[in-house]
Amino acid sequence: MSQKRQPDEPKIGRDAAGSPEEKRQKVPALKGSVKEEVESAFANYLSSMTRQSVKEISPSTSRSLQLQFKNKLSLPIFTGARIEGEDSSGITIILVDAVTGQVITSGQESSMKVEIVVLEGDFEGDEEDNWTFEEFSNNIVKEREGKRSLLTGDVFVDLKQGIGVVGELSFTDNSSWTRSRKFKLGARTADGYFNGVRVREAKTESFMVKDHRGECKFIIHLSLFI
Repeated sequence: MSQKRQPDEPKIGRDAAGSPEEKRQKVPALKGSVKEEVESAFANYLSSMTRQSVKEISPSTSRSLQLQFKNKLSLPIFTGARIEGEDSSGITIILVDAVTGQVITSGQESSMKVEIVVLEGDFEGDEEDNWTFEEFSNNIVKEREGKRSLLTGDVFVDLKQGIGVVGELSFTDNSSWTRSRKFKLGARTADGYFNGVRVREAKTESFMVKDHRGECKFIIHLSLFI
């Protein structure tokens, strides 16, 4: 009897898996691909670390200074009366580094001349309380026509080691005629800069200025509660 011929089985030997020579050709190619990827990743890592090191070693050299009123004003304020700080102290202005908040106690800037001005009571900066010199200047309040200068007295202050105290200073007019019916005091340099460095202006909280005629009424009213 003739035997049935078995169907050919698939080759799973050397030919199916590839010859040893083919394997030797594929392995170096695979190793080369992995090596390139590792080298590329390592190069990117080194580049990232280098950029970070540069940032840490060489921080931005830009500098910004800022004037500040160190104490709050004593309220209420009347025309003709001396403007003072809380507890009848002098109004103190300081110059600080805008980044660190430290008082500038040395250098030419620590002895700069500062001008005290009157601002609109509703003047504010942006969301971060910043403004330009032009925006600040546009909100300065001038005297009404036919009136004396709105502020009288020592409107200029010379800083010493970054600190200055305002001398005799008073209002000649009330604030009822302004758009917000209030004032703010401001402090600035001549053009908003000192030797090319931006000096951000200072401003107080808003307040009302009343005619001195109402001062006696206020004192009498206050004495009733003492």
